[in-house]
Amino acid sequence: MKGFLSLIDNLGKAVLRNVEEAGKILLLFFSVLSWAVRPPLKFKNIMKQMEFVGVKSIFVVVLTGTFTGMVMALQGYHGFRMFSAESLVGSTVALGMTRELGPVLTSLMVTARAGSAMAAELGSMRVTEQIDALYVMAANPIQHLIVPRIIAGIAMVPILTVVSDFVGIAGGYFVGVHVLQINEGLFLKNITKLVTLNDIYNGLVKAACFGLILSLVGCYKGFNTRGGAEGVGRATTEAVVLASISILVADYFLTAIMF
Repeated sequence: MKGFLSLIDNLGKAVLRNVEEAGKILLLFFSVLSWAVRPPLKFKNIMKQMEFVGVKSIFVVVLTGTFTGMVMALQGYHGFRMFSAESLVGSTVALGMTRELGPVLTSLMVTARAGSAMAAELGSMRVTEQIDALYVMAANPIQHLIVPRIIAGIAMVPILTVVSDFVGIAGGYFVGVHVLQINEGLFLKNITKLVTLNDIYNGLVKAACFGLILSLVGCYKGFNTRGGAEGVGRATTEAVVLASISILVADYFLTAIMF
């Protein structure tokens, strides 16, 4: 009985700790909204972060998107061949990329590359007291450090998703038409027939939400780092794990609402 009560106690503490952390992340989000509309906007910092999040993530996004589309075409072909419906491979790849795999995989890759870096950079600034120095100089660190990163995440992840969608469909086209010998006309016709602008639009909305999640979580974990170098490493790991889980959970609810 004592062990059971101890288990319940630990479970309750874990739930309260997670709820408290969710509340702090929400408060940080509201603070970001407040400071984002106050002049002066640091356009130089915003462009720098957009380059870091977007331009420097293109290679990994292109690589991931291309092989995802190729694998989808390969697997879809074997399934549709049993029903003599190989021509639907193209539309399946296109729908899968635009609705789900494009925004989700792009966001996860950006989380691993840029979200972790946000947590590490802000965490290093926290433990070396650079953030405290900003307070001393009457400069709000949220406006100077976090707002540019949040804006960059929201703006660049949808653009990277467009790139991922394109190369994914192109990869599926290459495998489907040139490797598996699916009729090119039917392949392309089903894509244009079954994929609508609404599918693309909803995928980009999801990508913007995921960009907000990964940048907000990364900034929160880095901004609240404690414990020196070990704390920076711990914050970086927690940022990637929490952002990735949050993206997958948010994807379910956004999909349920949109489609």
